[in-house]
Amino acid sequence: MRYVAAYMLAVMGGNSNPTARDIEKIVGSVGIECETDKLAIVLKELKGKDLEELIKKGQEKLANAPGAGAVITTTTDTKAAVEDKAEETKEVKNEEPESSSDDDMGFGLFDD
Repeated sequence: MRYVAAYMLAVMGGNSNPTARDIEKIVGSVGIECETDKLAIVLKELKGKDLEELIKKGQEKLANAPGAGAVITTTTDTKAAVEDKAEETKEVKNEEPESSSDDDMGFGLFDD
């Protein structure tokens, strides 16, 4: 995903045909070492394709995807088990210490 994001940044920056070197430079700017095999796959798949057209096709696919999760029917016994599990989860959450800093949320822009 990081290589696709870097590719999109390069295109948005005016480079209509980014090279591996261009992508490596973008990814490297945030301190991530580039995996050339994965980058080669991304470049191969995007070569000669219009990025805006790919985004439109992706949006159409997302629009057709179901938006709701599976519906689960439960019996009284199952409901009780779920409620017990929810109660256990609340207790565990209450025991966890709160972080004193929100500086590092545990993820970055280019994480997998």
